[in-house]
This record gives sequence, structure tokens and C-alpha cells, in this order.
Amino acid sequence: MQRGLNAMPEQRSSDPDNSPVAGEIAAGERFAFGRNWERFLGVLDDERIQHAEQSLRDMLEIHDLAGKRFLDVGSGSGLFSLAARRMGADVSSFDYDPQSVACTAELRRRFFPNDDRWRIERGSVLDPKYLNSLGTFDVVYAWGVLHHTGAMMEALGNVAELVCPKGSLFIAIYNDQGTRSVRWRRIKRLYCSGVAGRLLVCALLLPYLALLGLRSDLRAGRNPLTAYRSYGREARGMSRVYDWFDWLGGYPFEVGKPEEIFDFFRRRGFSLQRLTTNGGGEGCNQFVFRKG
Repeated sequence: MQRGLNAMPEQRSSDPDNSPVAGEIAAGERFAFGRNWERFLGVLDDERIQHAEQSLRDMLEIHDLAGKRFLDVGSGSGLFSLAARRMGADVSSFDYDPQSVACTAELRRRFFPNDDRWRIERGSVLDPKYLNSLGTFDVVYAWGVLHHTGAMMEALGNVAELVCPKGSLFIAIYNDQGTRSVRWRRIKRLYCSGVAGRLLVCALLLPYLALLGLRSDLRAGRNPLTAYRSYGREARGMSRVYDWFDWLGGYPFEVGKPEEIFDFFRRRGFSLQRLTTNGGGEGCNQFVFRKG
């Protein structure tokens, strides 16, 4: 049953220190995504928000989202919930990490206080009972989220059920690079294992990521400082530094080949509308599917 989005917004959350997430982080089973997003909010500005909006327009091939129901699965910082709301959508946002829920709520407080068309909750994409309470949506958005659940294929199947007939599913999944992906999984696990592991990974690999970025900028004939400042225009309004930490620590970590993702959703009655690959690199492949 579709739950109305015109009721007063909710925010189901819990004490971050007492949530299951806190225990998983302490056990080295999960990256503290919410803490990273909390720091990202310190650099969020209107330009980054506009880039986020444009990325939705480009991939969904729409001008606005007026009259649409938009679900942000794993809302993280809340940036894309905010972008969708500014584009006219009725927005539901949820995240497993209470600090991410708090980040999303903070953006609503800043830009849409007491808004009755933006609902924020804590929930899991692996919880069928919770998902059944949400109903279906015109646009379901899960960018860089489902491969961090520890059960990616289950999560992919679950989000498919949240899309209404003729609705759109916009997801991004890490590219499968075989043994290279296996090595990165071990690095991420080490990062999350404790302070020593985190310091070791950062000491060895932050310079590596910086040099990769420098080499890419120089090969493309870009001024590295200008490219750093303009990163948000090329990366959905995000931040290069906080993306680095998300990459190094983003655990659980799963990957998928583009053809695997395509076949998975084709068998469930979806058609591929847009595909943007990362050229075989380490980042995400982006997919927009239409249901029915």
C-alpha cells in the first residue's frame, strides 16, 4: 500500500552510539559513512547542490521532478534528497546509519524546515517489513549504496520492488575488476579494523590517490588546483577528499559487472534507459532502468 507523503514528516532515528551500526563499526564490519557525510556538510554550498540537481536531470533525462515521488535509498549526506526536493519531488529518505539520517535531517532543517513533502527515517534496504511500509515510487535512487550492504544482490532485488509501473530506478554499483577488486576489499577491511589499520591505509594510499588525481589532471591538460576546486562539477556535487575516505574505508564492499546488473533487472521486467560506465576503472557504473 502506498503510504501518503502529505502527512507531517517523520524522522525515525536512534541514538547513534546505541544503534547496531555503532557495534558494527566498532567490530570493524562497517565504515562510519555517517561521520564522513557529517564532515562533508561543512563544505556543501549552493554550487554543489546545483551540480547534484544537474546530475539527476542528465541521467533521468528530465527537467524537473514536479509531481513525482522520489525515494532516496541510503540518503547519506542528504544531498540528493535535497536536490530532488528542490526539483519539486515529494521525497522519502532513509539510511541505515543514524548519523547519515541526522545529516539528511540537517539539510531539511537548513533548506526546507517543517516541510510536509520530505520524510526522513532510519531503515534498512535489507528489511522487507520496513520496505513494505514505504509503498512504491516514481523514482528510486540508490547511488553507491547497495554494494555497501553486505548483501548486494538481495538489496538489488529489494529496490526493484519499490519502483512503481513505468517508474525509474537510478543506481550506481562498483565495477568488478576481478583480483584488483579483491585487493581493494582487503584494504577496506583493514581500514575498518581499528585505528592502526586506518592510519596505515591512509599513510600509504592517500598519497597514491592524490598522485593518481594529479597524473589524470596533467594528462588531460588541466591545472591540478583548478581541477580540485571544480571536482564537484564533475562528480555530482561531491568532494574529492571525502570521496577518497569513502573509497578507502567503504566496507562492506561488493562489485558487479555491467552485464550482470543489466541481466538481473531485465529478468525482473526492467529496461535499460541510460548507462554510464567508468571505462573499466575502480569507480561506479551508473544505470537508469525503467520498470515495465
